[in-house]
Amino acid sequence: MFTNFIDKHPDLWQFILFNILSNISTITRFVLGWIGTAVFVGALSMTSPFRFLIFDYTAPNSNGLGGFIIFLIAEVMAQVVNFFVQMKWVFKSDAAFGKSAPKYAVLAVLIVVVNLILPGHITNFCVSELHMGQELANTVASFINTMLAVVVSFPLLKFWIAPAQKVTE
Repeated sequence: MFTNFIDKHPDLWQFILFNILSNISTITRFVLGWIGTAVFVGALSMTSPFRFLIFDYTAPNSNGLGGFIIFLIAEVMAQVVNFFVQMKWVFKSDAAFGKSAPKYAVLAVLIVVVNLILPGHITNFCVSELHMGQELANTVASFINTMLAVVVSFPLLKFWIAPAQKVTE
């Protein structure tokens, strides 16, 4: 029955698999965040306030420079893991690494920048214009961010970055 569903709905199954296997990169991000916090904040005390371009780690509980380094390492490694998971397990792509990796890097940077900028605006709109509580507004912002990332990244990965293997006859 399950294989019958996959055979009848291969694109839907691919979308489901895409979403499920994306959690491998999420787990990578969490684990490296925990390890990074122990190392850069706990052991090395790298908590000096830090600001660079759109990155602002100057708030009292932001962990300063250590927080930025943790974010950077965890995000880069999560994106590397996600690239290979999506390429090989979801889309079963035979696209050349040298062509697909730079495309994926552009997509990943775009998504990270949007994920850093957009939630504050959405949360502010939800609280000030829709009169939501802070917790609900944060949840709405997180949901919209996630949905936007999926809606943008799935088709770009499927058709541009990691097209499926070509069948040879």
